[in-house]
Amino acid sequence: MGLLDAHLVPAVDGVAYGLLLFVVAAGLSLAFGTAGVLNLSHGTLYAIGAYTGAELSDGTWVGLALGLVAGTAAACAAGVGLSAATAPLARRGHLAQALLTFGLALIGGDLLVQLFGADELPVRVPEALDTSVTLLGHRYPAYRLCFIVMAVLLAAVGTWVLTRTRMGTAVRASADDPQMLAATGHSPRAVHTGVLAAAGALAGAAGVLGAPIIGPGPGTSENVLMLSLVVVVLGGLRSLWATFAAAVAVGEVQTLGVSVAPDLAPYLLFAAMAAVLVVRPRIAEPETAQGPGDSSPDPLERLRRHLADRLRARLPRLRRLPGGATGRRAAPPLVLLAVLIALPGVLDAYSISLAGSALALGLLAVSVTVLTGYAGLPTLGQTAPFAVGAYATANLADAGWTAGPVQIVLSALAAALFSAVTGPAVIRARGTTVLMITLAVGELTGVVINQVKSLTGGADGLVGFPATRALWGGEGMTEESALYRYALVVTVLAVAVTLLVLRSPAGKLLTGVRGAEARMRASGHPVGRHLLVAYIGAGALAGIGGSLMVSVQQYLSPADVGFEIAAFALLAVVIGGTTSVVGAVLGAGLIVMTRDWVAGSWPGHGPLLLGALFVAAVYLLPRGLAGLLGPGQDRRAPDGPPPGSSSPSAPVPAPAGEASP
Repeated sequence: MGLLDAHLVPAVDGVAYGLLLFVVAAGLSLAFGTAGVLNLSHGTLYAIGAYTGAELSDGTWVGLALGLVAGTAAACAAGVGLSAATAPLARRGHLAQALLTFGLALIGGDLLVQLFGADELPVRVPEALDTSVTLLGHRYPAYRLCFIVMAVLLAAVGTWVLTRTRMGTAVRASADDPQMLAATGHSPRAVHTGVLAAAGALAGAAGVLGAPIIGPGPGTSENVLMLSLVVVVLGGLRSLWATFAAAVAVGEVQTLGVSVAPDLAPYLLFAAMAAVLVVRPRIAEPETAQGPGDSSPDPLERLRRHLADRLRARLPRLRRLPGGATGRRAAPPLVLLAVLIALPGVLDAYSISLAGSALALGLLAVSVTVLTGYAGLPTLGQTAPFAVGAYATANLADAGWTAGPVQIVLSALAAALFSAVTGPAVIRARGTTVLMITLAVGELTGVVINQVKSLTGGADGLVGFPATRALWGGEGMTEESALYRYALVVTVLAVAVTLLVLRSPAGKLLTGVRGAEARMRASGHPVGRHLLVAYIGAGALAGIGGSLMVSVQQYLSPADVGFEIAAFALLAVVIGGTTSVVGAVLGAGLIVMTRDWVAGSWPGHGPLLLGALFVAAVYLLPRGLAGLLGPGQDRRAPDGPPPGSSSPSAPVPAPAGEASP
């Protein structure tokens, strides 16, 4: 009884917190499991409800009811808008959806700050609920007990609607067979819109009702999204009651776990998420990846073709370069290299430092290109080896190892070792599940960074370590131009080696795995070994990028290696073209310019500009900048064919030891 007495209040808090996550995760699961939309803006829908409810709360029942209606309606309308935004991407897979919705989340978050301010808003509940009741001898907030009852009722009603009503039957049919649903006279697009509207309404209602528990403020939407993703992965996509149980478990870990096992609790959630995905690697995938059932062409295709035709018309000389195809391939890297070499002579010190940071992010993007574009493993966790390389360099410098080549090599080795440990779990999965596993790996790495303060400095980061020396015996580099030239040399060498490997027989094997995995396996190729080697090599490349970032910035914080940076790297790949190494570097430069340079002329609106860049890149550059240069580029959508597909047109290299045809 003593143990129960000591932990009763945290345990009940965990139930309340878990049920709040359940209401949010139910909408996320509905959108992903039935509408097929991987919505990374779901936390923003929650924030819409939370801010609206907090603004209208005045301590009366009327204020609570008005906030609930307005917040739910606003988030529902946002869900309808999300349906319209994702409809053109229905056939492009979850990677494009994830980037689009992340961009919309950045835009929405910026607009919410402009409307409601950046400070956490106070929330006033009716007087009857703004009190405490006696629970087994302990005083406990009445509002939280009331919320627990409402969430249980919501789970019961939701299960009944999905399993016992014609509306629920239509929703399930839309997920399983939209063509058959259309044959019965129902519109799959209308069902798709209704599902996302309902998902938005659930998130908005959770925001209003949960505002007294998790007040609206900076970081709330990101935290709610991440925890909801964990709940969806643990609970699956087919049962609201399984989601309910997973949400309560997550809530208990977040509250009771902190008081019972504070050293272990931070690792449990994402470790459990990764373990479930590895054991059941299809748990995060809907049964079909079909869109809303509309077979009409993409309404943006005409605009994209027009842009491509205009660009090709303006580059006539590129087609007439001597050397044919070789000349065309060599021209963009040579032009980019000439521009990069000339930058220190035309930019100020601040802009030069931004260019150095862009090179570091460019190497991270190149590592994502290797995995996403060549190996078919879309990743949201490549900041993990990037962080390993960054913290390795910072600690090496602090220990007196300041020679640049030493830092680069040791950081690359540390990141490669990290990737070798985590790689076997990643390469088993495909598609969206890879995104989720790598996301879990990245978040676990972030937890470690915040916990191991002796090596990472925790949330404060690291600063004050000696500057990097370009070579042995030289002086530490402190001038922006010297740091930039160092970063440029390292980047050029790393990119050159990457290009040589990708264009070698080993690179052709990797491309074959992505395009026709089943045929590669049938031909006797060790597919798992190829993917693991690619994953380790990409990790080493990311580690070099992390090392460069530390050398250029001369400080390191957790924000430099967080989820947002992972999304930026993936966007850079989409901007440049998923199989273009040089395009990834260009994309990284565009992102850094938007985030730091352009946003500097419009202070406070950096997220809005970045979100607009996400949206524009996803819509207008389905094959990246490389796809605009000519018809000879890869014409596949950024997500490419499903891994394991066996298109008869895909060439399959011969097994090791035999000559390729």
